Amino acid sequence: MSSDSPALPVSGMLKLPPLSLYVHIPWCARKCPYCDFNSHPQKGALQEKAYVDALLQDLRTEQVSVSGRLVQSIFIGGGTPSLFSTDSIRRLLSGVAGCISLAEDVEITLEANPGALESERLPGYREAGVNRLSLGVQSLNPESLQALGRIHGSDEVFAAVDRAVRCGFERINLDLMFGLPSQTPEMAQADLTVAIGLAPGHLSYYQLTLEPNTPFYQSPPVLPDEESLWQIQQQGHEMLLKAGFEQYEISAFSRPGERCRHNLNYWRFGDYIGIGAGAHSKITTRDGVIMRRWKRRHPNDYLAAGAGALPFLLGERVLGPEDLTVEFMMNALRLNDGVEEELFSATTGLALDFIRESLETAIKKGLLHPVHGRLCPTPLGFRFLNELVPIFEVTDVT
Repeated sequence: MSSDSPALPVSGMLKLPPLSLYVHIPWCARKCPYCDFNSHPQKGALQEKAYVDALLQDLRTEQVSVSGRLVQSIFIGGGTPSLFSTDSIRRLLSGVAGCISLAEDVEITLEANPGALESERLPGYREAGVNRLSLGVQSLNPESLQALGRIHGSDEVFAAVDRAVRCGFERINLDLMFGLPSQTPEMAQADLTVAIGLAPGHLSYYQLTLEPNTPFYQSPPVLPDEESLWQIQQQGHEMLLKAGFEQYEISAFSRPGERCRHNLNYWRFGDYIGIGAGAHSKITTRDGVIMRRWKRRHPNDYLAAGAGALPFLLGERVLGPEDLTVEFMMNALRLNDGVEEELFSATTGLALDFIRESLETAIKKGLLHPVHGRLCPTPLGFRFLNELVPIFEVTDVT
């Protein structure tokens, strides 16, 4: 984008976007060697009551900024939220409903491990109001599960899915990874065949990546080469499409009507409140300011904030035109069918002319194509998003 492109926000175009709530529960039974999330291995009894108290107090500090707005979705992630008892999740959701306004059809997702103890809690989670379950399967191959440091087996996955269906979960997601240590295309195909056979409505199928500050990054395992990775990815996509799934995002596949509303709100640059250790928020104020906020990261510090010894908020910043442009495109262009052009102005307050030159560059490079008023990545742009998004970076907005 050139420095003489229109740079002034057009606040009259800005609309308050849909609002979601993210709840972070940071503990896990054991930290996986590939995980770079804010998760902490459980040591002793969990401080469930104190943490839920802190979550609700944290939410109360956010009430003013979202007053009068309906929350469309809630996502309880981690860590491993299913380490918390059904009573704790029930008290959490009841407290949330008492603090903020929820849509009648609010989507409430809880991440869970497929272990035996977590499976026993599924009926209680459903009764507490959770209506969408996301199971961290990752693989169904015993050798791969061991290499990934997972503590469940494939039999526990089958049992968890069966129990989830029997206790009334109509919406189930399975997280499955490919590109695992020593994984062959045949192994990946077998993994996906079994996962599809479990009949989930949604499947997240994503490549293992080596993230800094993880054991896998420091001592890399033997991973499939680029040719094998491409074969695994292509055969996986073909299998999923043949099984009746649609790919609506880079790593998200769903049956009709089963798209994840919470994640769609992220990708469509909606607003979200983040509560919990290390949680992030994106909030659009009524006077047109778009902000990011983040909370204290370590569970002990977060619990101290809950006790009144520290503030929950660790930092915040206002998003400028460059931030807004890049973040919008980084999210929206993950969607297979893109987004409507007017969404850019509605969620950023910037005129579409602000990115006109960048749009033309992306189109000329064959990475983007406009379709009936939508901004859509081409198959090439969808595959090489890391080359498409930088086209929209701004170096001078004066």
